[in-house]
Amino acid sequence: MAVSLNKGQKLSLEKSGGGSLTRVFMGLGWDAVAKGLFRKKAVDIDLDASVLLFDAQRRLVDEVWFQQLRSKDGSVVHSGDNLTGEGEGDDEVVHIDLPAVPAQVQTLVFTVSSFTGQDFSQVQNAVCRLVDAAQPQPVELARYELSDAGPHTAQIMAKLTREGSGWAMTAIGAPAQGRHIRDLRDAVAAHV
Repeated sequence: MAVSLNKGQKLSLEKSGGGSLTRVFMGLGWDAVAKGLFRKKAVDIDLDASVLLFDAQRRLVDEVWFQQLRSKDGSVVHSGDNLTGEGEGDDEVVHIDLPAVPAQVQTLVFTVSSFTGQDFSQVQNAVCRLVDAAQPQPVELARYELSDAGPHTAQIMAKLTREGSGWAMTAIGAPAQGRHIRDLRDAVAAHV
């Protein structure tokens, strides 16, 4: 059963019974707020999931987003850009092969930004979830509801950090301003 995280809460990602996770994915889902007399969507909202990889000195090593779908070493892969958030389940997914993440990378920070510029007061049901993808049937480990509606156009969602031979997930949920990952680098650095 998945753990529902609150802002600032941290979860060790060791498997029950010991051992380390190998393949996980961070899924992002969202819907546009329904508006108008017949509660129809006003406009599609293009949210973009991204991940920034940092070393122990908090220096940016690499980034994965809709214009660079794979990290330089291939350990982190983005599923591609969903322009509307339509449909059930994850709208964008970032796959991580944890043993293949280079040893110099200590932190992966996940963000979501509104490429089309709408703010988060126009977004509902936004969630990020970490899933163990190495199982025959993927198992959701943790989820974080992005419940902070407001005038921000981005959120720093969560991070994965190395802890000894394993990893931990921390829910961040910090509002930010920006339409792409380039706009968020400074805001993200404060959470590494």
